[in-house]
Amino acid sequence: MFTKRLLSGIILVLIALAVVIKGGSILFFVTGILSLAGLFEFYRVLGIHKNVLGAMGYLLAAVYYGLLWFDGKQHIEFVIIAAVFLFMTMYVVTFPTYKTDQVTGAFFGVFYVAVMLSYLYQTRMMEDGMYAVWLVFISSWGCDTFAYCSGMLLGKHKMAPVLSPKKSIEGAVGGTLGAIILGGVYGLAFGGNMTEMEAPVLICAAACGAAAVISQIGDLAASAVKRNHNVKDYGNLIPGHGGILDRFDSMLFTAPAIFFILTFLSY
Repeated sequence: MFTKRLLSGIILVLIALAVVIKGGSILFFVTGILSLAGLFEFYRVLGIHKNVLGAMGYLLAAVYYGLLWFDGKQHIEFVIIAAVFLFMTMYVVTFPTYKTDQVTGAFFGVFYVAVMLSYLYQTRMMEDGMYAVWLVFISSWGCDTFAYCSGMLLGKHKMAPVLSPKKSIEGAVGGTLGAIILGGVYGLAFGGNMTEMEAPVLICAAACGAAAVISQIGDLAASAVKRNHNVKDYGNLIPGHGGILDRFDSMLFTAPAIFFILTFLSY
């Protein structure tokens, strides 16, 4: 199990490196595919992955990415209004076929998965995106690694005993501090290439620290959904890691967090 997880993790990192470095249409296409796959996993947990609500969700996610590709004005606002209109219309027309929680879950899934993950691509497309985008991975996967290590070594106080018994406050603090350190080191190493940042070391460290806190909320949120629906993993697409949402759950939060933190602090 460990060997399988390690090998698939290495392959995943190599693929991520290649795709993110290339950027452009390749990253856009991969992000869109991951979003649809993740949305399918989320809908499957809710039990709506094969009905008309799921189909509408996939369509809206595709429309959102289409508008994003063509840089459509107010594309998020359009998708929000369209989603509310379409889902509520279906709710009324088919009443009482679908329950309120199914309709709201279908609406929520589009933004929780597709829209939030799209900020990986949007961060890559920023002025310093070739370098700034890696802060998404540092604050997500870096925080996970440091949180695991510090939790194993120092963990005594449970952070969320019911939701995630293995996570500790010490691990959360260690993960956040580790992300700050990694962000600062990254800023020190590549800050000279980030022309839009006046203080790249400070900004990278602060961005990674804030995003690391947010990433842990994202991880726990994904766990909460699984526990509420009595599933262990969202899928088995990635050997040893589970599904797309099992591996990218925290990145759903760090991608938009890094994008907006850098927008407010640097641009």
